[in-house]
Amino acid sequence: MAVVLAASAQAELLNEAGKIFVGKKRFVAAIEAYTEAITLCPNIAKYYANRAICYRKLRQWTKVESDSRRAIELDSRYSKAHYILGVALVELQDFAGGIKELEKALNIEGNDKQQSEQVMEIREILAKAKYSEWEFLFSKHDLKLLSLKESCEKALREYHFLHDFQASNETGNDLIEQLKLLDEVFREAASINMPTEVPDHLCCKITLQLFQDPVIAPSGVTYEKAMIMKHLDMVGNFDPFTREPLERNQLVPNLAIKAAVQAYLDEHPWAYNTNQ
Repeated sequence: MAVVLAASAQAELLNEAGKIFVGKKRFVAAIEAYTEAITLCPNIAKYYANRAICYRKLRQWTKVESDSRRAIELDSRYSKAHYILGVALVELQDFAGGIKELEKALNIEGNDKQQSEQVMEIREILAKAKYSEWEFLFSKHDLKLLSLKESCEKALREYHFLHDFQASNETGNDLIEQLKLLDEVFREAASINMPTEVPDHLCCKITLQLFQDPVIAPSGVTYEKAMIMKHLDMVGNFDPFTREPLERNQLVPNLAIKAAVQAYLDEHPWAYNTNQ
């Protein structure tokens, strides 16, 4: 029993040493310290998560994935491990997997910590991941459309050539018109998922960006919570648009707008980039 306690105490000292190395940005030394801690106590989730963070700094993504998965095996409710795994999977272009892990991290953190630094960071990474996923899928979709268009153009030209239409001005004009129509059809198909302007009612009147945490004032005006709180603290207790008196406790979460923003983002993932 004394040996087990000694090993546990020694591992904790190594973990603390690793944190000191991280503070000095000596990530390789930190990894060595965490590895020794893991050797002594291989069933402690935080040692793997801490080592994964160091591997993240070194951009060794497969090692980040391996360590964070092991941490989750040991503690499935470990939000930091889900977060780091999500980051690694996104970097490895497993966008769906990364988004799933980041959302798990947010769910574990809970609604009571919505303005914490950790939650804000996860939300920011999640938004970037969803935009990257859209960008990746859109690029693949665009290439498929281009390939299909080229095949259709080739088929049209071969059809006219095989029917000996190339010698006729009338049928030559038919080919030109058909190619123009084909180009128009594919332009429209490509534009369906192209970024446009975000509707005004989904944006804060102060930041002019998509709402993340909208709250409504007694005046009926909806604001981004962080910005209206900042206004009340630094400028005064009044509504910035109506100039009516306004206190913090009068602000109410606007769940309808929050749901509308999420629905819009689900349908237009490119909009995740508008707040960056």
